[in-house]
Amino acid sequence: MALSLFTKTKKAIVDRASDDYATRMRLKYKPYYHAIESQQGTHIRLDGRDMVMLSSNDYLGLSFHPKVIEACGAAAKVWGTSPTGARISNGSRAYHVALEEKIATFLGREACHVSVAGYISCCSAVASFAQKGDIILADKNIHSCLVDATRLSMATVERFSHNNPEDLRQILKSLPHHTPKMLVVEGVYSMEGHICSLPELAQIGEDAGCFTVLDDAHGFGVLGRQGRGTVDHYKLNDKVDLICGSLSKSLASTGGFVAGSRTLIEYLRTNSKQTLFSAALSPSMAATASAALDVMQTEPQHLERLWRNTKRYREMLKGLGLDIWGSETPAIPIVLGSKELVYRFWNALLEKGVFTVMSIAPAVPPGKDLIRTAVSALHSDEDLEKIAAAMAYAVKQM
Repeated sequence: MALSLFTKTKKAIVDRASDDYATRMRLKYKPYYHAIESQQGTHIRLDGRDMVMLSSNDYLGLSFHPKVIEACGAAAKVWGTSPTGARISNGSRAYHVALEEKIATFLGREACHVSVAGYISCCSAVASFAQKGDIILADKNIHSCLVDATRLSMATVERFSHNNPEDLRQILKSLPHHTPKMLVVEGVYSMEGHICSLPELAQIGEDAGCFTVLDDAHGFGVLGRQGRGTVDHYKLNDKVDLICGSLSKSLASTGGFVAGSRTLIEYLRTNSKQTLFSAALSPSMAATASAALDVMQTEPQHLERLWRNTKRYREMLKGLGLDIWGSETPAIPIVLGSKELVYRFWNALLEKGVFTVMSIAPAVPPGKDLIRTAVSALHSDEDLEKIAAAMAYAVKQM
């Protein structure tokens, strides 16, 4: 029997999307996609209420620095709002080159390439260099952008226990010696707040002939001299082949970077699909990052304030008996162990005017469901007092 012209075949993908459990739960409980109505420093307005922001990655507080704001506005007047093209074709500008040279010099590298997003930069740092037949050794807790990059590379992936040099060593013993290998780690793990065990991991990788890629999105601006990051913190510039990261944390902008030898950066510019087919960084965001980098080097008080606030906040949480997963940095989780407890704690903080972010499995390992918080240099003593009161209240609700 012929099908009626008016009979429609059901679309399985539409049905799947309509019945997605995670989406239904998100819409029911509304923990994400909150549209902040206004912001001034660490103070935000949400649903008509004033709150303290405690989950921003603006570690140094430079997104509201007068020099940074001025540079952002001035760039658009000179260059317009967008280069409207990819770097390889019509989108490359002199301000890109100037920013790249400034970041490369700051990091002690020969060259750098900036992209429109940190996700793109970190993805390109892995996917452009590893290929089918290679082996990637990756920390189990690497960021999603790096996980996606390993898949795109088509290399074989071996995951070692988080921040565990001995596990890496044991895995390497079972692998073919002459197969090209890449080691992929983060400088600071954003959910855990852990600093990478880079001296041991990098040396093991070096002995095995690994090409080492370090994502320092959350270490840049936080660790090392003037915020030069994890590699500088450990003085291991000769042990890491590529440093990649984001401009949207300490540099108060958006975008990303990859820094390394000139040979490696030029190879990336030729072979990275993420780089070749992405629009170039806007003039305002490049100028913002450049001005923030200047401030990092001339105004050390922001980094000093960040670490003072971090110490006080960490002691506050420990005093309340909260599990901070051994965080060593301004990225400090509050591990509660189940999504139900996380939701209740998050809601309690909202009641008291403190905005944080829920992170639940599979975004974190099972049993490590947590509240993701982050300290800023902009948090005042009054902010921290309000946060302390809110945390004490949330603990009582458990």
